[in-house]
Amino acid sequence: MTWYALQHKPAQGDRALQHLQNQGITCFYPKINVEKIKGGKRSRTLEPLFPGYLFVNLEQTDPVWAKLRSTRGVLRIVGFANKPAAISDEVIRHVKDSLDSVTEQGGIKPGQAIHLSEGPFEGINAIFQAYDGEARAIVLINFMQKQQKLKVPVSAIQK
Repeated sequence: MTWYALQHKPAQGDRALQHLQNQGITCFYPKINVEKIKGGKRSRTLEPLFPGYLFVNLEQTDPVWAKLRSTRGVLRIVGFANKPAAISDEVIRHVKDSLDSVTEQGGIKPGQAIHLSEGPFEGINAIFQAYDGEARAIVLINFMQKQQKLKVPVSAIQK
């Protein structure tokens, strides 16, 4: 069995996935959590890692090849010179393994220790609290024997 890429119609990835699975085809449609800011509010959405594409695992002689192009949501089979382009198992395995390690923006979680790398507090260790809009973050620093809350540019934060 070999992996192949399929291009799906715009905004029909989930539909294509469902119809392919209904035909008994092994599919892989990697998605990740993405943080979006809309109207000043942060929200998380699940989006495809490769927009417009999903992967199927098939034998070269499988009779389902004839049905792929007419499957609802599927646009075309990705290939070169009228032959489907095979994707190695190692590439798919690497993508699957990498999905587990993808974390939120910058990989920083509330309560995590960080280091400020620029601005008036350069070189100071801090504790990350939350994001404040798209470009700023709220951190806690120890200053004059008291914890102080600061807003700093996201670019100033280092793990």
